[in-house]
Amino acid sequence: MSLIADVVVALVALLHVYFLALEMFLWDKPLGMKTFRLTPERARDTKVLAANQGLYNGFLAAGLAWGLWLGAAGLQIKLFFLGVLVAGVFGAVTVNRRILFVQGLPAALGIALLWL
Repeated sequence: MSLIADVVVALVALLHVYFLALEMFLWDKPLGMKTFRLTPERARDTKVLAANQGLYNGFLAAGLAWGLWLGAAGLQIKLFFLGVLVAGVFGAVTVNRRILFVQGLPAALGIALLWL
């Protein structure tokens, strides 16, 4: 079960690397604007905020990678960074329900598998 849990943690980390790329580099490009349903004007006006948000996603990915690198000794670190589940719930309540499935559900699955 440990291997499956670590695979899910790695997938969550990769998701956050993808979010980093979308928010830091692709926000005002066609893929970013389509993903976040932005107009060119809105993308331009919020680009700096999105880049900041992307940087946070990068730190989440780095924390999860750190936990994976530590192996069994990284359990608490992996659990801490999977706390992004809270951000997924908050985003679902305040922005779009889809965030719960894209961000929250994978983190919840990772937490559940780490506890088994």
